[in-house]
Amino acid sequence: MKNLFEPCQVGALALANRVVMAPLTRNRAPGALANARMAVYYGQRAHPLTGAGLIITEATAISPQAVGYADVPGIWSDAQVQAWKPVTNAVHQQGGKIVMQLWHVGRISHTSLLPEGQDPVAPSAIAAKSKTVLLVDGKAAFVDTSTPRALHLDELPGIVHDYRVAARNAIAAGFDGVEVHAANGYLIDQFLRAGSNQRSDAYGGSIENRARFLQEVMQAICDEVGGARTGIRISPVTPANDAQDAHPQALFEHVVGLLAPLNLAYVHVIEGSTGGPRDHQQGDAAFNYAALQGVYTQAGGHAAWMVNNGYDMTLADHALATGADLVAFGKPFIANPDLTARLRANGPFNTPDRSTFYGGGDAGYTDYPALGA
Repeated sequence: MKNLFEPCQVGALALANRVVMAPLTRNRAPGALANARMAVYYGQRAHPLTGAGLIITEATAISPQAVGYADVPGIWSDAQVQAWKPVTNAVHQQGGKIVMQLWHVGRISHTSLLPEGQDPVAPSAIAAKSKTVLLVDGKAAFVDTSTPRALHLDELPGIVHDYRVAARNAIAAGFDGVEVHAANGYLIDQFLRAGSNQRSDAYGGSIENRARFLQEVMQAICDEVGGARTGIRISPVTPANDAQDAHPQALFEHVVGLLAPLNLAYVHVIEGSTGGPRDHQQGDAAFNYAALQGVYTQAGGHAAWMVNNGYDMTLADHALATGADLVAFGKPFIANPDLTARLRANGPFNTPDRSTFYGGGDAGYTDYPALGA
């Protein structure tokens, strides 16, 4: 029987436990640069006995075009590489492991966040029924996303290259690996889903065509930093950011079949609606997560299987007993820097202050007390 608190090997990463800190956007990186406050935040959650065996950073933009929210960090420049080094050092000094989540938001952006007020880009020029976060007088303001323009065919290799460079930069900044954000209605997910991809070229139409961009991105990153240091996040049925597809089972079984030969470190699956009901469904039938993992295994995939969305100890124990290898916790890590210790002790748990989730300073970020404090 797997135990949540036991060490495990995940690709090239030796983890102290099976608890993962999920990526959490906090909008505290002005100028797209990591900073000392972030080093404290991640360091607080990195100790092998009290924190996460693996930390996944907040989503980090791979290029200026990839930005979709105010004050999120980037990884396209040398200045950003240097700014991230104190963060990775803080985690490693605690004995922890940390990977960077690589992000291109696609159409989930606003012209005010993009170079020269450009329109966001997407597979097709279809506006998302969604909002993004701007900061007005230091406070989060939720605004409608801007209508995107469709990417030209000759632009796609450049974006794939941006992913490759971002992965290279992440390793240069001291990260133990990278996670590709292919979930929650952002650019890669927009290509995957028929609701946002109405292209008529080699990247649209059939499932095979819609998955082509993901395959090219993953291959480029694995070629750059190695599959053993690469993970991916998918969300088969979430409606987040207007992600829609009528046949998610067939789509994502094809996706995991493509991933199997890459020898990834892990596959990170959001079950149900991101941050919402675990039993949320989309499309023509109830989604079968066990079947998805089975297809991956049958295709020769050996990556650790990470589950996510609303987990507690009871659900985590059941997941580990039925095929999962890692369990990701999101919001609980905001208010509980020592979440692993609290899970082991069955509480008590601090309650997060939602008003401090996006933007701000230390309050609701680095000031939550640890057990015994």
